[in-house]
Amino acid sequence: MTASSKRVVVIGGGVAGLATAALLARDGHDVDLVEKNDDLGGRAGSWEHEGFRFDTGPSWWLMPDVFDHFFELLGTTTQEQVDLVRLDPGYRVFFEGVDDKIDIEGDEARNRALFESIEPGAGVGLASYLDSAREAYDIAVKRFLYTSFDSPRAFLGLDVVRNAPKLAVLLTKSLEGFVSKRFSDRRLQQVLGYPAVFLGSSPERTPAIYHLMSWLDLADGVRYPQGGFTTFVDALARLAADNGVKVHTGTSATAILTRARQGRHGKGRRRSEVTGVRLRDQRGAQRDLSADIVIGAADLHHVETRLLPKKLQTFPEKWWDKATSGPGAVLAYLGVQGSVPELAHHSLFFTDDWTTNFDAIFEAPTHMPDPASLYVCKPSATDDSVAPADHENIFILVPSPPDPGLGHGGIDGTGAPDVEKVVDHAIATVAEWAHIPDLAERIVVRRSVGPADFVDTVNSWSGGALGPAHTLRQSAFLRATNRSRKVEGLYYAGSSTRPGIGLPMCLISAELIRKRLKGDRSVGPSS
Repeated sequence: MTASSKRVVVIGGGVAGLATAALLARDGHDVDLVEKNDDLGGRAGSWEHEGFRFDTGPSWWLMPDVFDHFFELLGTTTQEQVDLVRLDPGYRVFFEGVDDKIDIEGDEARNRALFESIEPGAGVGLASYLDSAREAYDIAVKRFLYTSFDSPRAFLGLDVVRNAPKLAVLLTKSLEGFVSKRFSDRRLQQVLGYPAVFLGSSPERTPAIYHLMSWLDLADGVRYPQGGFTTFVDALARLAADNGVKVHTGTSATAILTRARQGRHGKGRRRSEVTGVRLRDQRGAQRDLSADIVIGAADLHHVETRLLPKKLQTFPEKWWDKATSGPGAVLAYLGVQGSVPELAHHSLFFTDDWTTNFDAIFEAPTHMPDPASLYVCKPSATDDSVAPADHENIFILVPSPPDPGLGHGGIDGTGAPDVEKVVDHAIATVAEWAHIPDLAERIVVRRSVGPADFVDTVNSWSGGALGPAHTLRQSAFLRATNRSRKVEGLYYAGSSTRPGIGLPMCLISAELIRKRLKGDRSVGPSS
């Protein structure tokens, strides 16, 4: 270690934890990473059974520039680490009560033509919409994503000042209202509104600024890493190890250790500082790992309320009582005999009444929507390695209330009755809407996952599948800060904190920690 290097412990071996560990180790810090599970990846996990391999979490590769920049910081390239292919179509959409499906193509021109064929004038409208989305995306990257908002510079750029009136509208108007003002056809409104679900919210609850997401999938395109998203996790783990990170799997962090700081403590001064992390291995043996810096890259609620005493919590339980969770999820991993050409690599199934559907998930008292909108991934459409020959790999996600009371999943229908009922309904919906009448009879592998499983595997707050929702009061500088206000040397990374949900956001959150430790207060990507 050099005089400027620190002893760092990263809690959590998901994407944010691995990315943070790799960046800090490359900067010369002495880094240990602890992960309670036997495998790395967190929500971006993998499950293999009878020749099938399922990604258990993220499945959309968007914002490729963020991945490219991150790998450059580690002295490599995306191309050297993963084998990306561009999907065409990007995804397929099925609508309740409508026989005709829509294929969202792999480029903007064809999507403009598609919109025009559905609603006269919508092609020109889409071009304008995507121009606005691209502009919002560029401003977000340059000013709002790569900053911890510890400097007013994020708000003082000429592009921000020049677009201030428009940004004000985008931040105060809902995505649903923004879309419906421009497009009349319900199907097009749903295509443009669904990215809110990726953000752990719904179109009427998400600020219109997030229409930027549509530029990513309708113009920039959707990609997939051959071999599955586990290859991305493997790349992160490999780069972390290459840079000297010591990884401890099967090791739980049970407490963040602190001591009182010496000297006077004026208003706003942190009265404690980290000294290390208490660990417990799978045999129950405990030990302490000393540290100058601790990065909580696990679920923020867990880190704050379980690993710190109440007096040192920046985000105590009362803070979470007022926060809004993103949705939970019931998942199904299905191995299917024979081909299923009716489904694309990505397929979306949208119910007619979205408002009722989302209210069931977000409004108290919550309940499972029926029918429910679905997301279906068939990676075997692109990747022969994820299923045996003459079989398909199908993953179904059903957004649910973030309620662990729905129960756990299981293999071959052995999960909680409420979870298995949701899976049965989802399979029936896919079979009916996509016209695959024998789908259920062809299933040879079945595993379900419920909200309670997210609590067990990733210490998820309230059983949410993604993290705190991207509502107005939980976005940008209003999202949970990535630095403890009460403990010096304690930082946070991952979907619970800034900048938010998704693989690209987790990579950026890692870079934000690096920038803090380097004293870099710039508002764009670092060099």
